[in-house]
Amino acid sequence: MPHKILEKTRLNSVMWKIVLEAPLVAKSARCGQFVIVKIDEKGERIPLTINDFDLKKGTITIIFQEVGTTTKRFGCLKKGDSVKDLLGPLGRPTDFGEAGKIILIAGGVGIAEILPIAKYAKNNANFVLTIIGSRSKELLILEEELKKYSDKLIVTTNDGSYGLKGLVIEPLRDTLAKEQFDLSYCVGPDIMMKAVSEVTKACNLKTFVSLDANMVDATGMCATCRVTVGGKTKFVCVDGPEFDGHLVDWDRFIKRQKRFVDEEKRSLELFKSQHKECIYRGGEDG
Repeated sequence: MPHKILEKTRLNSVMWKIVLEAPLVAKSARCGQFVIVKIDEKGERIPLTINDFDLKKGTITIIFQEVGTTTKRFGCLKKGDSVKDLLGPLGRPTDFGEAGKIILIAGGVGIAEILPIAKYAKNNANFVLTIIGSRSKELLILEEELKKYSDKLIVTTNDGSYGLKGLVIEPLRDTLAKEQFDLSYCVGPDIMMKAVSEVTKACNLKTFVSLDANMVDATGMCATCRVTVGGKTKFVCVDGPEFDGHLVDWDRFIKRQKRFVDEEKRSLELFKSQHKECIYRGGEDG
């Protein structure tokens, strides 16, 4: 069943915000869940977080970064175009409820994924301190939106072009050395989530991470998204995407995430050579 793009907004040079017509998904969606998107009949199936949903309008909002062929193709679609298939909502929803003092950490496109978590946390009467980071000011997204749901917001950039210079791990260490928290939640690059989990484990601070694994069927049948958690095999699609960051076998997970790097590079090079007009135009706002 086709799902029409109702709105399309460029957030920066590599990220898009897209509102899709999806009444059945919006009806059941909850914080922390995701959808599988397939652009056309021969397209790859990719998991994308549900950043927001509107039951009355029957829509869901997705924010994604152009990285591989499928996200590049998605970025080339226009307002009024449709994606062929949309499966969801998938995964276990966020359910930490009223935990107390919560510290949220996000990097890159993970900032988009932490926004619904911040909203959920604040709506459940938690104190929320949020730390977000990007490579530069140009790539920073959703700062004003996160301020609405954060009692305090700390911003970092790798190059120092905005906020504190450095990585999110530095203000995290400083904050945990001064204050005590009841829960932490992290979304971002795998290596960043691993580093955050190591810091919070040393403080005995319970930490949830939201994993973004390679998926195929997203129903627990193909085992493509398997991850070792606490010595046991779990599937990100049905057991996650949220897991205890202290129990994830990060080295094994990160290694699995690199299985298709060569194929992804060849696919992207072929796409760029065949769709130069779209690549050079960078898509267009809706």
